[in-house]
Amino acid sequence: MTSIMTNSAAMSALATLRSINSDMEMTQNRVSSGYRVETAADNAAYWSIATTMRSDNKAMSTVKDALGLGAAKVDVAYTGMNSAIDVVSEIKAKLVAAREPGVDKTKIDKELTELKNQLVSISESASFSGENWLNNTGTAAAGTKEIVGGFNRDVNGLVSITTLAVNTTSTTLIGAANESLGILTKDIDANALDPNATGTATRDYFLIDTGSTTGTQASGTAIALTAATTDAQVDDMIRVVDSMLTQMTDAASNLGAVNKRVSMQEDFVANLMDSITTGIGRLVDADMNEESTRLKALQTQQQLGIQSLSIANSNSQNILSLFR
Repeated sequence: MTSIMTNSAAMSALATLRSINSDMEMTQNRVSSGYRVETAADNAAYWSIATTMRSDNKAMSTVKDALGLGAAKVDVAYTGMNSAIDVVSEIKAKLVAAREPGVDKTKIDKELTELKNQLVSISESASFSGENWLNNTGTAAAGTKEIVGGFNRDVNGLVSITTLAVNTTSTTLIGAANESLGILTKDIDANALDPNATGTATRDYFLIDTGSTTGTQASGTAIALTAATTDAQVDDMIRVVDSMLTQMTDAASNLGAVNKRVSMQEDFVANLMDSITTGIGRLVDADMNEESTRLKALQTQQQLGIQSLSIANSNSQNILSLFR
């Protein structure tokens, strides 16, 4: 039936054209934005996952910065410790030289004094971002310092922070307010280090006197030489300094291990961020080759739809010929 009131062909052509225009608008948005899933309306599940992972990636970026800051602190502490080991090794060599008969011990002591001053300078200078792991100015032990090392999300969506622990109590060289806390300022019993000891009486020695009147002060004998210093006393000083070197070497080894782990964690976090970014892209990025091909096809369909609508509308005009 032909009707001038209802043009079914035109209605069908118009519906098709509307569908084509809708698909073209969506494709044009994907081409212009580069995203297949730009809003929650496009794909709620993928949009939610991508939004959460983008947030986590920002947190990971902050973790990477924190690792860089932690690495700098460890590097400064290790550099200071390594320099201090060289100075203490020099002190040990001077004491061994003082053991030789006929040596002027007072002149060697002047060298020891300058080397001690250098140790104080190294300890005080080994500071980064307000933290010094070699010089403890408090009366309590330095304790454990933490470096932010990771941001984690478990299967239940709960987040946690991973930290790398550094025992700075073992790296303290100078206890500025509490001499018992520093490797170089605390009392060390030479009798316990003497393989030929015949008694149990302690023979305590310390290397650096901070002059502090708070905390626990060293009560032993300062490692210093005078003309009256005996060979036995020099032997005790050598044993104590060697013990200090052993402790400092252990501390430097721990710092080196932490430094290596921080470096590995930095690489891991950087690779993880790249993987997360790639994963997000697979979920929400548009395939530009596919979208450009689809856009070209839709443009062709649109032109054909317009032609179909024009033909359907012209059919109504043909009815006029019946009344001529």
